[in-house]
Amino acid sequence: MTVAHRLVLAGRALAVVVAVAVATSAFARPAPDSFADLAARLLPAVVNISTTQTLPEKSDKNSRGPDVPQFPPGSPFEEFFKDFLDKNRPGGQPQALPRHATSLGSGFIVDPSGLVVTNNHVIADADQITVTLQDDTSFKAEVVGKDSKTDLALLRIKSSKPLPFVKFGDSDKSRVGDWVLAIGNPFGLGGTVTAGILSARAREINSGPYDDFLQTDAAINRGNSGGPMFNMDGDVIGINTAIFSPSGGSIGIGFAIPANEAKPVIEQIQKYGHARRGWLGVNIQSVTDEIAESLGLDKPKGALIASVFDGGPAQKAGIQPGDVVLTFDGKAVVDMRHLPRIVAETPIDKSVKVMVWRKHKELTLDVKVGELKDNVEQVSTTAKQPVPPPGTAVKTLGLSVADLTPELRERYQLADDSVGVVVTDIDKDGPAAEKGMRAGDVITEVAQEEVKTTADVVKKVDVATKAGRKSVLLLVDRQGDLRFYALKVGS
Repeated sequence: MTVAHRLVLAGRALAVVVAVAVATSAFARPAPDSFADLAARLLPAVVNISTTQTLPEKSDKNSRGPDVPQFPPGSPFEEFFKDFLDKNRPGGQPQALPRHATSLGSGFIVDPSGLVVTNNHVIADADQITVTLQDDTSFKAEVVGKDSKTDLALLRIKSSKPLPFVKFGDSDKSRVGDWVLAIGNPFGLGGTVTAGILSARAREINSGPYDDFLQTDAAINRGNSGGPMFNMDGDVIGINTAIFSPSGGSIGIGFAIPANEAKPVIEQIQKYGHARRGWLGVNIQSVTDEIAESLGLDKPKGALIASVFDGGPAQKAGIQPGDVVLTFDGKAVVDMRHLPRIVAETPIDKSVKVMVWRKHKELTLDVKVGELKDNVEQVSTTAKQPVPPPGTAVKTLGLSVADLTPELRERYQLADDSVGVVVTDIDKDGPAAEKGMRAGDVITEVAQEEVKTTADVVKKVDVATKAGRKSVLLLVDRQGDLRFYALKVGS
């Protein structure tokens, strides 16, 4: 029987384990004879975190218990059984009963004054948080701040004496194959130590916009969320967040937030009560092989600018849709997912150099980084129409287009200021369908040149085909969301 694997947040169970990993220095070291000395030094700083959450009241009549047998509507037996069950409930009538949910996770002390780092999902929506040390001393904790984008949280406990603590290390120096050590508090039984290696770096598990996880085979089980990953010097190089498992238990695939990503977020939470991130003010997408060929790049790289926010830092600096960001503040943008993290880590109001690829050449622009604000996500919808309106077929692309008219604007719920050519039909076996285009999309540019009529589209596609191009780049407006599509026009 096939068991579907899944990613499991490591702190959503009554089990509690704190994971720790050990990475060696720049040169390989032999396996130690024992981890005992290191474990003894680190154990006191690793804590258990338990939370209690009060759930909405639930009527007792909806709780588990005897069900009323099914009878025809209006049957006297139906009323009889209902009255009988109600009378046997406390007080003779349905009662609203309070319900509580309990969750256990892990954390570690980073300052002797009582600052504790853990995962945001460990303490999210908690009414009460308790931190328990290795010696079973317990403290009520308050939340200093939390950040859902990186799944980090900072707590504070008050002690009459300085507490044992650990420090963040440099996670960039840890290499695949380095030894790792895991220390936890599973099921509240006390400190537990496991060892392994750093299995991989820069893992993306689709948990957030800044995915860049470390992977380890050190035993990490449910309840490990918020636990530290140590190197052999006893420095925290990661914070355990998720595991890949068919059953919720460790199978040797665990993921941790790198210390170099976590440390600045924790410092900002301590100072401001929340994370402050750099903001560029753009929507981006990946540079595929087809898009790279269309833009004249030697290979897929960088982040393609799909649209620019009005009044944002990018617009003020002259960044345009169609630009490909190659470097940001001297850091290479290897692919799309690297740019958000690089920008987020850049100090707010800092002026940086940004190199972009535009019109087959490199261009350097000066950008003053803004501050990212939490915005409400906008969801776009497109009206479904069973019968496509008439349009001009562009067989090379596998679609039909038409000039914008008031009727088409109403049909596809397009904005009055939409400019371009609307797609009226898609060939299900053509290049446009393969890339996910659909009726109602508005083509605003072809080959990075503005189009206003169907004739413009046909002409520019014909030019690209005759020039021997393998694909042509379209800029498409879908209900205000701009995106580039590279469609094949040649073999």
